[in-house]
Amino acid sequence: MILSQETSAPNFDSPAKRIIIGIQFLFVAFGATVLVPLLVGIDPSVALFTAGIGTLIFHLITKGKVPVFLGSSFAFIAPIVAATELYGMPGALSGLIAVGLVYGIVSAVIKVWGLRVIEKIFPAIVVGPVIMIIGLSLAPVAVNMAKTNWVISSVSLLTAVIIVVYSKGMIKLIPIFIGIVVGYILSVILGAVDFQVINDAAWFALPDFVRPELNWSAILYMLPVAFAPIIEHVGDMYAIGGVANKKFVKDPGLHRTLLGDGIATAFAGFFGGPPNTTYSEVTGAIALTKVTDPRVLRISAVTAVAFSLIGKVSAFLKTIPQAVLGGIMLLLFGMIASIGIKTLMDAKTDFSKTRNQVIISIVLTVGIGGAQISYGTFSLAGIGLASLVGVILNLILPDRSKPIKGSKVK
Repeated sequence: MILSQETSAPNFDSPAKRIIIGIQFLFVAFGATVLVPLLVGIDPSVALFTAGIGTLIFHLITKGKVPVFLGSSFAFIAPIVAATELYGMPGALSGLIAVGLVYGIVSAVIKVWGLRVIEKIFPAIVVGPVIMIIGLSLAPVAVNMAKTNWVISSVSLLTAVIIVVYSKGMIKLIPIFIGIVVGYILSVILGAVDFQVINDAAWFALPDFVRPELNWSAILYMLPVAFAPIIEHVGDMYAIGGVANKKFVKDPGLHRTLLGDGIATAFAGFFGGPPNTTYSEVTGAIALTKVTDPRVLRISAVTAVAFSLIGKVSAFLKTIPQAVLGGIMLLLFGMIASIGIKTLMDAKTDFSKTRNQVIISIVLTVGIGGAQISYGTFSLAGIGLASLVGVILNLILPDRSKPIKGSKVK
């Protein structure tokens, strides 16, 4: 049930209509939600489960007023991969739980002092390069996966590009999903898919949950990564507020929405899922359909949980060839990096200032170059170290930086 953008607000009093549009919204977020766990070695059913429950938690904390769906965050792909190599998946999960607690702390800060203190510490000159690192640091992963079969990866990539550039309406909101579908069909035709895992899977099965293990090094490694998604969350709340013509940053309040996001992320970490974030694709679908009823998004959440309990769904997702995912990532990770550039441009960053050149240059070099600081069992590297360096440089170098205007990186 897709309505044109010119259509007046539809009436979804019928439960059946709400269910239909709720399932449709889930498919808008589906491709991105399951792509993250497939890339970091997490059972995609766990991601669907934690996204669904996390969305319901968010709605509970925000008094059921904000029409959002929480899905897997791309901002944490590189940190999860690196932390897993260093500390194992259980250790990395403890870092993700701590990220959720950081959201809660920032929520309290916003409640007491307002958003200005966050904007001062994390302006665009810091957040922009960090977002660029999130995308660029993953470029080798995308290429290595794509080159397993350049024909399949190229078709997957070209499909996603065509959808992004030329399509309209609801289709334009799901380039990842359609790219994966087309790439998968081609893989089947070329005999690159093994269906045995689907045949062996049970119809109903619990997701493969992983228990976290406390690891302080992993926690310290992961914490600085939290701030780029926090800034994104602020932008998303203004965006969905504009679509629904309501000031959600006032009611239920930004502190509540951020707290809901944080608790949902901590919940995901406890069950072995990736961190959650508000999905701008779903916001786009809401703008397109004029459906702003939060109950519809809760239906999307319940549907995600239901899908997570179907063993055949998880098995099917695991049969997606590496080349298909690699082709999608060639576009996706580059787009994440471009969002970092857009963040700087939206803030009208003056690149002629030596101060700004210094901050951007050092943050990019530290983040992409793999710099690392170690002391005993503690180590800080990658995106986390780059974020910390950017914050320090911004605070100690003369002149002031302009605040960010709401970035869009999952």
